[in-house]
Amino acid sequence: MRVWRAMGVLGVTAGVLLGGLSSTASAVETAGNEQKCAPSASTPLRQFRASWVASVVNIDWPSKTGLSAAQQQAELIGWLDDAARQNHNAVILQVRPTADAFWPSKVEPWSRYLTGQQGGDPGYDPLAFAVAEAHKRNLELHAWFNPYRLSMNTDINALLPTHPARQHPDWVVSYGGKLYYNPGIPAARELVEDAIMDAVENYDIDGVHFDDYFYPYPVAGQVFDDAATFAQYGGGFTKLADWRRNNIDLLIQELDQKIHASKPWVKFGVSPFAVWRNKGTDPEGSDTTAGAQTYDDLYADTRKWVREEWIDYIVPQVYWAGGFAPADYNKLVPWWADQVRDTRVHLYIGEATYKVGTSAQSPDWSDPKELSDHLAFTSTIPEVKGNIYFSAKDVRADRLGATTLLNNTWYSRPALVPTMPALDSRAPLPAHAVHATRTADGVQVKWSRTSQDTTAYAIYRRELRGGDHCPDNDARNLIATVRSTGAAQSYADSTATPGTAYIYSVTALDRLANQSVPIPAVSLR
Repeated sequence: MRVWRAMGVLGVTAGVLLGGLSSTASAVETAGNEQKCAPSASTPLRQFRASWVASVVNIDWPSKTGLSAAQQQAELIGWLDDAARQNHNAVILQVRPTADAFWPSKVEPWSRYLTGQQGGDPGYDPLAFAVAEAHKRNLELHAWFNPYRLSMNTDINALLPTHPARQHPDWVVSYGGKLYYNPGIPAARELVEDAIMDAVENYDIDGVHFDDYFYPYPVAGQVFDDAATFAQYGGGFTKLADWRRNNIDLLIQELDQKIHASKPWVKFGVSPFAVWRNKGTDPEGSDTTAGAQTYDDLYADTRKWVREEWIDYIVPQVYWAGGFAPADYNKLVPWWADQVRDTRVHLYIGEATYKVGTSAQSPDWSDPKELSDHLAFTSTIPEVKGNIYFSAKDVRADRLGATTLLNNTWYSRPALVPTMPALDSRAPLPAHAVHATRTADGVQVKWSRTSQDTTAYAIYRRELRGGDHCPDNDARNLIATVRSTGAAQSYADSTATPGTAYIYSVTALDRLANQSVPIPAVSLR
């Protein structure tokens, strides 16, 4: 057995490891390999990949109320294992579905979706458990909060007597069969922000995530009764709609400031209904005729949030098929790409996995290729940096084999999450003392941590004599990412073919996936 060991050598190329090439031969080979080395759209090095795991009315997790702590934990581990198996790199977990909490909040009671009773202690800390288990699998954990929804019914007395809404019933509006905090009351907005910041400050989450609910979706024949609030707090605004939009703007702007003041690396993202405004309403809107518009109906000026860079990423829920005339996927995605261009805001696309094989909205949802076609389309748009799927149970259901087809076509390799240079662009120090050793079960790669800023590692592998001298600018050679577990680290490559010599490279990654230079090692038999 022979082992080649790299002791802090930086930037060693495969050509050098093989004894070097003459400058002329190297130039010829470089020119000849330009096309071969072009990054593959099907194996991008960086791409955000996640599913939404919804807790409201027990959509995904927990599957029902009243499960034991062990049962809840086993279910959540199943969702995280699904994510890892599919080469996702994040999970969007709903932890505040109805002004309640999946952690022992200092502000609001335990969620009823855990035990069946609001305020019921589940016997463990679900958010702490989720963060720890996600990070074991090197998945980002984005905590998903619904800001204003209080209850899925209108009975305020069903809330705990100690609930903030019971203490301040004047903050509450009944609308459309549900209860909401009134976004126009500054104290109510402050409470919402305090509830979210309680999780940010006390848990190692990677992101704060909102969905599409701000002011509620319109209900025919009903009025959201905030006229008195407008009269009290609407000074400076002549139009109710402008005041409402400003209320939501303040929530977004203030949270952006508070989150990043507390933990600069925590990402803040919003997943709105995908139509900001129809072109028929506003010439700058999208070429759609959707029945709802976030600007006019939910009072969420999502385009403004992008332009002002109050959020780190936006995930429009483009829940329609390509070619669907009222809201065409192939028209909406480019419109959003135009909005984020020249900003620091990342664009990920929300995908309607729940419609596959179930929706009669358009015949395309009966085609197992529809979601894969979406990724083929977005792969040509550089502003699109990832996709999120609703929801986890529909991803797992794999109706029509659509999830399997998508994963095999587009997620065959792992991917690093996209970097966010506006939050931090400094790469960590590289790994140290990388070496690779043949074992009975494959190859054992070991290395040492150099930087305290390192949170994870990426492991690349190529055949020593395979002629691949390309830089790792896509994921064709990326075999795994692993969480940092201490000063000494190892990875067992059980897929290594016996008798084949490999070059392994290890890079260090920090909290925002900035990547160090690679440190190589060769495994020979």
